[in-house]
Amino acid sequence: MFNRWQEDWSGLADPRVPRERLDSLKYIPLSSGDPDVYLSFGADLRERFESNDAPVFGTGKNVAQNYLISRAEAHADLHVGPHLQMFVQLQSDFAPGKTQLTTVDQDHLGLEQAFVTLTEPVDHGTLKLRVGRQQFAFDMQRFVSVRDGPNVRQSYDAVWADYEKGSWRFISFYSHPVQTKDERIFDDVSSGKFTFGGFRAERKLTEKINLAAYVARYTQADAHYLTVSGNEQRNVFDSRMTGVAGHADWDVEGMKQTGLVGGKDVQAWGFGSLAGYTFADAAWAPRLGIQADAASGNRNPGSHTLGTFNPLFPNGAYLALAGYTGYTNFIQFKPSLTVHPSRTLKMMFGVAAQWRQTTSDAVYAQPTVVVPNTAGQPGKYTGTYEQLRADWACSRAVSFALEAVHFGVADVIRRAGGHDSNYIGVQVALGW
Repeated sequence: MFNRWQEDWSGLADPRVPRERLDSLKYIPLSSGDPDVYLSFGADLRERFESNDAPVFGTGKNVAQNYLISRAEAHADLHVGPHLQMFVQLQSDFAPGKTQLTTVDQDHLGLEQAFVTLTEPVDHGTLKLRVGRQQFAFDMQRFVSVRDGPNVRQSYDAVWADYEKGSWRFISFYSHPVQTKDERIFDDVSSGKFTFGGFRAERKLTEKINLAAYVARYTQADAHYLTVSGNEQRNVFDSRMTGVAGHADWDVEGMKQTGLVGGKDVQAWGFGSLAGYTFADAAWAPRLGIQADAASGNRNPGSHTLGTFNPLFPNGAYLALAGYTGYTNFIQFKPSLTVHPSRTLKMMFGVAAQWRQTTSDAVYAQPTVVVPNTAGQPGKYTGTYEQLRADWACSRAVSFALEAVHFGVADVIRRAGGHDSNYIGVQVALGW
């Protein structure tokens, strides 16, 4: 599974279940009288070759690069009956050939997750308490994600409480997001200088329609924006609705942000939507999709209000793996076509046009990297990109992915020294 700690291997306690190679390490019984007391081991390997001829559109010192990003993970999962779980996962991430390294590219050896979960029935519902280093994500991972697209995933030193009863689910959490240092092994850190916590409620309105909302508090010491620096305190208000009606599907999310950065008041917002219609009876089951996204920028740099949206912990793959544009001061309109040539192969082709929400603020690359010399310059239109994505599940344990992006820049980027950009990523992932 995507979250390996959600796997249940207790079915291997039944001797009638056929065994595969190394299944003896997937289920190691620790009690002869209780099949739910066991230890399980697992591992993941992801290798992706990336070619990017113009990071940040080739501005500044950004030059063409061809490199490999390699992620290896290994975990141990201990179940002590149905109520207690202990999970530990290590990671080792490298980026050979990449000369412009960031904190999401490399971590020679680190503790990715290490937590304890207690599960108890309470008032005809289920309460789960999880404490320790862990990963969590909300919804489409537009704003809160495990950051699976880049190399080093996002972990949180957190306390998490989750209660499910009937059609309701309630979540309360408080975390210190983990930051990668990579100066020596096991040196990733978190502290009270960077926090994220809140309360979330989810409601299943019907079998196919869901509603969710949460309020959260995001704080960061010594944050930097184009017009202000200082301690950042953002109040986050988010709501989302998803549904399926016949062959149509939709996902709509909106976020409001208030608070303070330095001496400026925050008034920012973000919006994301996906909708589509699937021709299920046609060959390859084509789905016509439409995606519309937007996020605020800073309209008046000289005022006491900061309008620049903070995408928090975004999933780099939501827009495109190329990372040419981020979820700040932008508007995007993207039609797409998705087909399934076979049960295990999915292909998507999309064309997206993008604009700035305000020309007073800059053009941003993922996640909030300023494209130099674009703030305050004329021209809302920033460019158009074409995206091709293919995902092939070769087997239960092996997958292959290909993504290609061409971004044709507009004048505001070209005047800043940027140019059209091309990206290709080829990935193989193995799980055991």
